[in-house]
Amino acid sequence: MQGLGGGLLQPVGMAMGMRVADRARLGRAMALLGLPILVGPVAGPVLGGWLVDAASWHWVFLINLPVGALALVLAARLLPKDAPPAPGAARPRLDLPGLLTLSPGLALLLYGLSRGGERGDFTAPGALVPTLAGAVLATVFVRRALTVRAPLLGLRLLRDRTFAAAVTTLAPFTCGYFGSMLLGPQYWQQERGLSATVAGLLGAPAGLVVGTTMRIAARRVDRVAPRLLIAAGCAAGALGIGLPAWQTGTPGAAPWRIVVAGMVMGVGAGMTLMPAMTAASRELPADRLAGASTALSINAQPAASAGTALLSVLLGAAGPDPAGFRLAYAVAAALLALALPAALRLPGGRRGRARPPVSPPSAP
Repeated sequence: MQGLGGGLLQPVGMAMGMRVADRARLGRAMALLGLPILVGPVAGPVLGGWLVDAASWHWVFLINLPVGALALVLAARLLPKDAPPAPGAARPRLDLPGLLTLSPGLALLLYGLSRGGERGDFTAPGALVPTLAGAVLATVFVRRALTVRAPLLGLRLLRDRTFAAAVTTLAPFTCGYFGSMLLGPQYWQQERGLSATVAGLLGAPAGLVVGTTMRIAARRVDRVAPRLLIAAGCAAGALGIGLPAWQTGTPGAAPWRIVVAGMVMGVGAGMTLMPAMTAASRELPADRLAGASTALSINAQPAASAGTALLSVLLGAAGPDPAGFRLAYAVAAALLALALPAALRLPGGRRGRARPPVSPPSAP
């Protein structure tokens, strides 16, 4: 249920921001939309750690009830009403078959792969059956998305070179970056014996750097070539996650070194995430922005889930010791490095003008 609500909020919020933003200042709008990236990584782990230490783990989930209620009230009061459809305009219809194949397909695929990794045997029925079922459903979805007129996810957007390059940059980057977020708290608590509150505080500087860099970079991407900015971010992110692979693998490493490495990773994430989304959307026609925001969100969520499952399985198999954390961080760094070739295919010049709205192509 929580995933259902979050899945509705993210693409809709991004699409609303894209539609009202001046295309020449889309980077600034994306910087505002990325404010939760500034607040969340700083306040979330600290508050969550304090709740675990002061109350119980149940409150990590219960705290969402008053926060969600407040958000609901603010949304009802502040968000504008939907504009009435133009006379004669067709109402968009939900692609129900696409929804019924994509969502369970991705869930089954991720579940099967994680179960196979935990057991070290991908041929076991508990891993093989959901993996194959998920792969079949995902294949059916892709086939449908390429043949119907109004699919749930507009895969035809990948024909746009810039959009395709941004998506292939974000997929491995989000996989490694968000997957690595589980490693820090586990390292501080299991290997170093610190409390959940202290572990959250040690992760706060990286979150603060992510948000601050993201706001600067999202504005700069309006003025500079996205290729240089985002490629540099991928390199910095890979370096920032690669350093803990060396440091956590050394027993008794100085905590400040790991914190500084996390801040370097934060610089890379801030230079990559929102700027890549901005570059992906800026030159699309206005009537494709909603589909673009949905595609970017769906691209990010399974990649983040896959990264979390992969690194969790690797750490569980290797053991939560210096050698295990070294392996997990090294794999995360390799995933971020995989984003660099795709980032180098982004436009090397300054922004171009957005193309005028066009009707979606008819099904072949």
